[in-house]
This record gives sequence, C-alpha cells and structure tokens, in this order.
Amino acid sequence: MAKDFTHLHVHTDYSLLDGLNRIEDLFNKVQEYKMDSVAITDHGVLYGAGEFWKMSHDFHIKPIIGCEIYLAPKERTLREPVDGINYYHLVLLAKDLVGYKNLVKIVSTGQLEGMYYRPRADAETLKKYSEGIICTSACLAGPISRHIVRNEEEQALKWLKFLHHTFKENFYLELQRNGFKHSDSLSEKDIKTYDEETLRFLNEQIKVNNKLREYSERFKIP
Repeated sequence: MAKDFTHLHVHTDYSLLDGLNRIEDLFNKVQEYKMDSVAITDHGVLYGAGEFWKMSHDFHIKPIIGCEIYLAPKERTLREPVDGINYYHLVLLAKDLVGYKNLVKIVSTGQLEGMYYRPRADAETLKKYSEGIICTSACLAGPISRHIVRNEEEQALKWLKFLHHTFKENFYLELQRNGFKHSDSLSEKDIKTYDEETLRFLNEQIKVNNKLREYSERFKIP
C-alpha cells in the first residue's frame, strides 16, 4: 500500500462491542505497510486517545485523533426518533490542538446532554465547536448517506449543505469500498454468490457512492 495513504476511519477495541483492533496491533500493521500516519475514530468516545497518542511515539507514526460521533437528527435533548431515526454517524478528526479540544467538547456534550441509546451531539454542537476539525460524511449511517438510501434527496442535500457550510474546506465526502471485488456494480455471479442481506448492503453502498460522486462534482466538494 502506498506510503502516502492514511486510514482515516478506524475503530479499535475502545469502540465498545464494535471493534477488535488493539492499538498496538494497529500500529504494527501500519508500520508493516510503511505508512507514516493513521487515525482512530471510535464510536462516540475518546477512550483510546491517550494510549494511541503515547504509543504513536514508540512507533514514530503520526497519530490523528478522531471520533465517529453519534449525531441527533434534531436537538440532542429530543429523546425520541425522528422519521424512524435515532441518530446518524459522522466522522470528526482533530487537525490541531484547537480541534482536539473542540472534539473533546463535542463528545462530552453528547455524553452529558444527548444520551438516547447513544451519546449524541447535534447541529448546534457542531456549529459551536467546528474550528480545527475535519469532517467526513461517514458510512451508510451518515446523515447524507442514510437519506440517499431512503431516496430522500432533499434531506440528503440539506445535511450536505449544512456540513459544508459548517466545516467549509474541512468537509469531505467519504466513499467506502469495503474490500468487495465489485464495489461499483454487481455482476450476475455476485447476485448468485451473496446472500440477500449482503446484496442489500452492497446495493446500498453502490447507490451511495455513485450519488456522492455526483454531489462531489456538482458542489465541488472533495
């Protein structure tokens, strides 16, 4: 893998019940692939940030501290679903010390004020603490992707414009390939090979990737 490639969406075993990577194992693999940097983006927490930062010096690898936060569809204090949605995912990465401090504030706000199944920040929190933070649109559970899957383009564009306005040049659209050979289209062989749930997932990811490429060109967002 190219040295100038950096993984920016990574879960460790600090993503409770949702990650297996031990931080030392992660650094060993990054070193094996001759990469010079890596991020961690655990779900809703920064529990691993201290260990990650300290161990990065032992491996001489640049650490990028991030979090895949949970985002409330409306106000973080509203403890009920909105159109069947309890929360979205969103990836935030600290660019600098200011960004790290703001990331801590966003995560803490979710833990202290936004708990509803998960610790959720909201749009107000992002606007208040956006300085020094890179934001990516995240996975199929991201606000833009989820509404693309649901054929709700007006809502998808509403979130895209909000995030672009909030993070400006620090906002990026995230494409996910997930290691499948045919991640841009499905062949007849794929349809016969994969089970129904996997095919549904693959079709949703292809749909989202294609639409995000369209948005990238249309709105000049990388």
